[in-house]
Amino acid sequence: MKKIALLVMGCGGVGRQLLHHIIACRPLHSKLGVRLRVVGVCDSKSMVAAPDAFTAELDDELLLQVCKVKSSGSSLQTLSNFGKCNVFSSQETAREVIDIATLLGKSTGVALVDCSASSETIGVLSQAVDLGCCMVLANKKSLASSLEYYDKLVSQPRRIRYESTVGAGLPVIASINRILSSGDPIYRIVGSLSGTLGYVMSEVEGGKPFSQVVKAAKSLGYTEPDPRDDLSGTDVARKALILARLLGHRINLDAIKIESLYPVELGPDVMPVEDFLVHGLPLLDKDIQNRIDNASSNGKVLRYVCLIEDSRCEVGIQELPRDSALGRLRGSDNVLEIYSRCYKAQPLVIQGAGAGNDTTAAGVLADILDIQDLFP
Repeated sequence: MKKIALLVMGCGGVGRQLLHHIIACRPLHSKLGVRLRVVGVCDSKSMVAAPDAFTAELDDELLLQVCKVKSSGSSLQTLSNFGKCNVFSSQETAREVIDIATLLGKSTGVALVDCSASSETIGVLSQAVDLGCCMVLANKKSLASSLEYYDKLVSQPRRIRYESTVGAGLPVIASINRILSSGDPIYRIVGSLSGTLGYVMSEVEGGKPFSQVVKAAKSLGYTEPDPRDDLSGTDVARKALILARLLGHRINLDAIKIESLYPVELGPDVMPVEDFLVHGLPLLDKDIQNRIDNASSNGKVLRYVCLIEDSRCEVGIQELPRDSALGRLRGSDNVLEIYSRCYKAQPLVIQGAGAGNDTTAAGVLADILDIQDLFP
């Protein structure tokens, strides 16, 4: 039985769903001859770890308790009386992660699984590279940080997987790597990589006011608590940067042209979220409707997309043909069109659910299984 030690960073929706997936897939993985051995789980404030990372693991009962505690908004430190684990405070967490990585990295092996949404994991991941660790990332921020950190993280390509940073469970990174490794140069990528903005832009076509659609998206749970986190375009820009760097562009986030769907005077530093929802959003309706009408008169539709072509890398609203894969987009799916020498007249299209805790966690789990050959 091949045993893969995992240290999970992040206990939010994706992290908890990953733990549930690991437990639910025990019978399947047993048939495959694989055992996923969770030796530690941490968030920004605390950590639970197996007493001996070499021989022990956090059992499934304890993993379910971790999920229960975090779902209720409580701290992992409440598990100190649960037994079967060691509990560490925020000041001790980073050191303990490195200790486990040092202990297992060049012996049995360990995979650091970053399901957080924090930039605080960047330093730990960078150190883990030198310790021979594998990394599986759902968190975009480390790969969208400085080129120095990016180069360090991807310096051992066999030891890192980050499919879920761009399209949740969709095979975006794998498809691009396959095309590039075949010697087929990719010269253009255009895609809708935000389920939230994909939903919003397809819904306003039917004549609904932009403000009404954004509020509906919020009520459906598609947006962050403050919809401006989605409407700013920064999350899409991070995904675009990861793809651009994969194609060889030596750029940072500040080199990407980002179109925000609200002006600075309606930003979070100026206007509280409730004021924005009630008073700010309706101010955007007229401009969006005018752009929809102009696109329609040209036989096109509006989509919020990332565009990587030659030296261009930008995210924002584009007019696209109605009959294109992106033009036909409805709802919260992600769609990516990849143009290369072989996929010139007819682009390679990748489409499907590109968001959601369940889908993202499933993508992370698939990435973990993809590195099993690196473990004894």
